[in-house]
Amino acid sequence: MRAQAVAGPSGRATRAQHAKGKLTVRERLELLLDEGSFQEIGQLRRHRAVGFGLETRRPHTDGVITGWGTVFGRTVFVYAHDFRIFGGALGEAHASKIHKIMDMAVAAGAPLVSLNDGAGARIQEGVSALAGYGGIFRRNTKASGVIPQISVMLGPCAGGAAYSPALTDFVFMVRETSQMFITGPDVVKAVTGEEITQNGLGGADVHAETSGVCHFAYEDEETCLAEVRYLLSMLPQNNRENPPAVAPRDPVDRRCETLLDLVPSDGNRPYDMAGVIEEVVDDGEYLEVHERWARNIICALARLGGRAVGVVANQPRSLAGVLDIEAAEKAARFVQFCDAFNIPVVTLLDVPGFLPGVAQEHGGIIRHGAKLLYAYCNATVPRVSVVLRKAYGGAYIVMDSQSIGADVTYAWPTNEIAVMGAEGAANVVFRRRIAEAEDPAAMRVRMVKEYASELMHPYYAVERGLVDDVIDPAETRAVLIGALAALRAKHADLPSRKHGNPPQ
Repeated sequence: MRAQAVAGPSGRATRAQHAKGKLTVRERLELLLDEGSFQEIGQLRRHRAVGFGLETRRPHTDGVITGWGTVFGRTVFVYAHDFRIFGGALGEAHASKIHKIMDMAVAAGAPLVSLNDGAGARIQEGVSALAGYGGIFRRNTKASGVIPQISVMLGPCAGGAAYSPALTDFVFMVRETSQMFITGPDVVKAVTGEEITQNGLGGADVHAETSGVCHFAYEDEETCLAEVRYLLSMLPQNNRENPPAVAPRDPVDRRCETLLDLVPSDGNRPYDMAGVIEEVVDDGEYLEVHERWARNIICALARLGGRAVGVVANQPRSLAGVLDIEAAEKAARFVQFCDAFNIPVVTLLDVPGFLPGVAQEHGGIIRHGAKLLYAYCNATVPRVSVVLRKAYGGAYIVMDSQSIGADVTYAWPTNEIAVMGAEGAANVVFRRRIAEAEDPAAMRVRMVKEYASELMHPYYAVERGLVDDVIDPAETRAVLIGALAALRAKHADLPSRKHGNPPQ
């Protein structure tokens, strides 16, 4: 019986799985977990449903493999759909196995990884299958912020089943073979008349670039699962632990001379903020979250001095680094995740403001921008920010300024912290003088220069205590590591409450 359960339903089903470019469920587990570490439970479980021919088809495992193993020696709980059995569809027994492993993960305080490759609810079991999904959603919600939850999409995920990954911390997808949607192409065509393929509706590229549902998208399952392992290596086991630290190979006092040439002093010239992050963090290695969605802001996990940090940084190469609806949502959820799992947050600012426009205002930029503000204000982990060049208006305040609780704030000598750029400010403040001048253009140039010299010089903010120090850009790495080391034992209590009511 055990041999049959491990082998799967048939060689034909296995060949069909491979023909689609997909691995079998046990091949996936071998890639995800350390060799020989997987301990399966519920292997001989079978459904007890009758009707529609189900009583004659009662394979062991019931289409889902559950258990635990290790990733780099640390315990991880996992459940994985077996598409070869009922198309991975969820029934009562199938759901109860998932419920048990989720409960065990929370009780043990260890991450939960789901390998999703299923066709949704098992229609033959009716409402019992739907109730099974309800139990999963409830457990996803209770585990949120308690243990890391990672969903790996390796096949179809349709209907209500898609809400479980949406409730987890990170979603991984594989191009061409994984899809997520609430209603499939056939229903869309019947209701709206629109014709679209499964990948066009809910493929990895769509969710990685357009919807923001997917955090990571890869070409094949092997790369995808390797990156899941890498992500787990950066995370703590639960919210009561700190992320694992490693002995740094990269000298903590390494100077970053390249930064002097990488970031132009001219605030209107773009550059790649990814290069700044790569220069500052350990060994130039970082894992960017939502790399292809809301590209005007970067959210990444990296190490500084061997310890995990979350990096939030404006990206001047995209939309000049402004904040818009999607960027605010992306950064807010990342900050909340870091705060939930004791990961310090480093913020690198080069932001000209919020994106203006009717579409942004009507889309609720006030409400969505407030999400990022709320996330920072509510975060109790160590928070260090650095103003590289410009930081204007409300966007400066929102991007973890000292006034909303950043522990330490630094600025480069090229920084400009102000309500707005000198050109716009002069046009407002000196509007009458410019209009009455014999040569308005010359007067405007003079007033812009005067405003900049009075209120936008690099030391204006530090003189008023809004920035703690102006630092040599080449010393950014060493300064950040020193500040984070000093804040390592930070403890901050929030007011007693059931929970806050963040803007939605």
